[in-house]
Amino acid sequence: MVTALAVVLQTIILATMFVSLKRASDQMTRIASDLHGRINPIISRIDFLVGETQPRIVNMVTDASEVVHIARSQAQKVDRVLTEALDRMRIQLIHADQILTGALESIDDAGSSVRRTLLGPVQQASAVIRGIKTGLEVLRSFRRPTSERPAPPSDSSDEGMFI
Repeated sequence: MVTALAVVLQTIILATMFVSLKRASDQMTRIASDLHGRINPIISRIDFLVGETQPRIVNMVTDASEVVHIARSQAQKVDRVLTEALDRMRIQLIHADQILTGALESIDDAGSSVRRTLLGPVQQASAVIRGIKTGLEVLRSFRRPTSERPAPPSDSSDEGMFI
């Protein structure tokens, strides 16, 4: 009898556990279906948005790539133009420097020619005059008595006459 009572008691406990598990399973099924009902529209909306925006994103990336390519080619063109302009300007500066150097050399040569042409005869005439003056002084000194003779003139400016 005790065994029969134990078996009945175990059967009641097992039946209660089965009912509780069945309720929990039903509740979990309802929660899962409710969650599935709520998440499905979100997932389908996200899928729709990704599908709709993917071509736009691809177009934006393609456009950005084209803009970068165009900008790179324009930068290369600008670099080429600036390099050519700088080279031309450098050549023009060298040419202007050569012209100015030639002009300054011509002016210097002209100045030297003028000095030689004008100052040479003037210096020669001055030297002749000084020579005559010195000669006259020497002649005068011969006429004077020896005690009155002045010392020969020491003109240091004659040194500048010789070139």
